[in-house]
Amino acid sequence: MSPVLIGLLGVAVLVAMFFSRAPIAYVMAMVGFCGFALVRGLEPALKLLARDYYGVFSSYGLTIVPLFILMGQIAFNAGISRRLYDSAYKLVGSYRGGLATATVLACCAFGAVCGSSPATAATMATVGLPEMRRYGYHPRLATGVVASGGGLGMLVPPSVVLLVYGILTEQSIGALFVAALIPSVIVSLMFVLTVALVCARRPQLGPAGEKSDWPTRVRSLGNLSETLAVFALVMGGLFTGLFTPTEAGGVGAAGMLITAWARRLLPWAKLVKSLVESLRTSCMVLMLVAGAVIFGHFLAVTGIPMAAAAWVRGLAWPGWAVMGLIVAIYLLGGCFIDALALIMLTIPIFHPVVMGLGYDPIWFGVIIVLVTQMGVITPPVGINAYVVHGVDLRTPLEEIFRGSLPFLWALVLATALFIAWPELITWLPQLMRGA
Repeated sequence: MSPVLIGLLGVAVLVAMFFSRAPIAYVMAMVGFCGFALVRGLEPALKLLARDYYGVFSSYGLTIVPLFILMGQIAFNAGISRRLYDSAYKLVGSYRGGLATATVLACCAFGAVCGSSPATAATMATVGLPEMRRYGYHPRLATGVVASGGGLGMLVPPSVVLLVYGILTEQSIGALFVAALIPSVIVSLMFVLTVALVCARRPQLGPAGEKSDWPTRVRSLGNLSETLAVFALVMGGLFTGLFTPTEAGGVGAAGMLITAWARRLLPWAKLVKSLVESLRTSCMVLMLVAGAVIFGHFLAVTGIPMAAAAWVRGLAWPGWAVMGLIVAIYLLGGCFIDALALIMLTIPIFHPVVMGLGYDPIWFGVIIVLVTQMGVITPPVGINAYVVHGVDLRTPLEEIFRGSLPFLWALVLATALFIAWPELITWLPQLMRGA
């Protein structure tokens, strides 16, 4: 059996095991190990297994993962997310669809200190859904905006998905974070515009809430101060080169811890819970990275990435058509496979192809996050829809997917915009390199 055929068989087995709901990290490691053993032999495969696991868990660069996760857990357990929502509600909640708009803004703010799409969706579902239900919002709009807004956690830096992409492709994580800033703002504004259009067409979906006077609105901005300060410190330090991405993670976690301590929002029990949850999530991510590294080495020895790149170069297609095909594959795959797993499975194959076409790897990373962000709200395996359904069992799953559809179209439009004008993504990283 040829190495390429073994590689294709390994990919097929991997996808089949994904659908069996087996642990993704162990599946990738097992398939990679067995495939490598078939191609190179058992002894080299055992050495690969030991070297890759040791390399991942002893990597200084990967310490950024638990640091940013800890920052998000402290923000969540200290109740900072609830205060963010309260501020957003006082600012825009009195308008038609205002609570849904407040949810989008709160998702954007919480994504800036969390970096995880499911965590953002779960937090905002817990905080926002009861309020929207209390003010007569239709469950379709309420759950749809939470599931879709939660996806901003994938895009708003610090993003766990961008972290993993940077690690797998050896790109600057700081540059990836900076590159995602403008797209994050644009996508958030497009979500706000989507809420306005939906409520203009069907006002009964999102009635106006209680009106807050201007002094109350101004005072509510105080709830945003510490989050904005930590975010500005982290991103400002990265942009100016004051500290590395790993140091930025430490600064962000320390800043959030000091903020929570100063406001007496983090008693000992919640601090312990933050540490335990951070440890659990970090181990999950690192095991995923290790499994992806092993599987990537298996694909490399089969020659599939090189064969795929050669096949694409042999096509008489322009670069934009090839990129369109890759985006379509990610969109389709995101309907069935978790975003992190999809990126880890496909990056070893598509990254050499995209680089061969001359595209910017930083731009490609942000585009892939946008496309996989669509996957978290598309059936049948839209993880954010399932998270929201887990919090709000009264709303049928199909209703959540229907509520997410207008935001899916907004994401499609945003992706087309960034493909047509890549400078919206690449300008800030180029400015950072020139600083």
